[in-house]
Amino acid sequence: IIAMRLRGKHKPTFTPHMDMGDNVIVINADKVQITGNKRSEKVFWHSGYPGGIKSRTVGAILEGKFPERVLEQAVKRMLQGNRLSRQQMTHLRIFAGTAHGMEAQQPQVLDVKSMNPKNTRAA
Repeated sequence: IIAMRLRGKHKPTFTPHMDMGDNVIVINADKVQITGNKRSEKVFWHSGYPGGIKSRTVGAILEGKFPERVLEQAVKRMLQGNRLSRQQMTHLRIFAGTAHGMEAQQPQVLDVKSMNPKNTRAA
């Protein structure tokens, strides 16, 4: 849902080659829930620098200093790998706690939990 909002696919004026998306602010990134055994088995392998092959599990990153990197990488991998996606990623702001310095922009609350069909239990 975050990647779709960044791209602008929720708007009727969506154009694939233009940045039509909104700015997205994500709070409480340290409280993200991951299904299955991904917290202990999914591994991030590279630091981003040449020769920087290192391995850390998702659980270690979430409990570390920068837990917002897990969400940032997930959204980045949902976008295309080109100049436009790098521009769209600048519109994403992720915060580990509830405090953020974006109150002056008057953000609208988007309840992602109610929009996701996976959050409802089937009887």
